[in-house]
Amino acid sequence: MALTVEHLHDLLEPGAAALGFEVVAVQILGRERPTLRVYIDGPDGVGVADCAKASHQFSAILDIDEPVSGAYDLEVSSPGTDRPLVKPEHFKAAVGESVRLRLKVSQDNLRRFTGELLAANEDSVVVEVEGEKFSLNYNDMDKARVVPSYD
Repeated sequence: MALTVEHLHDLLEPGAAALGFEVVAVQILGRERPTLRVYIDGPDGVGVADCAKASHQFSAILDIDEPVSGAYDLEVSSPGTDRPLVKPEHFKAAVGESVRLRLKVSQDNLRRFTGELLAANEDSVVVEVEGEKFSLNYNDMDKARVVPSYD
């Protein structure tokens, strides 16, 4: 079975939940010696000690399940101020914030949208870009992030 982001997320989520965290996003980088990058978050955010705890938990899970044949590097970190938006709950929590979205395919001759997230439901979001509102479906999105404000 080929290692996929979805499989890795599903494998690690119960371990994160046991520690009171959520797996926000997973990346698999490289092939020969892949880097498994896991972003976690919690109700009060996460610190270095939290990432270390999660890293130990994830290492144990990966040792048992062995989804990667051979050597790999595991990185666990917080999503940061420009946190990725993956699940509908992430978008709902970010309503009112500035976001950057990239679509898989252009819509209204646009593929990238940066603006205020006005609304989010289970299927889509509404983003205001330079006074114009766009309704975008999650299934059409390639990437989404919060744009940090340093005011």
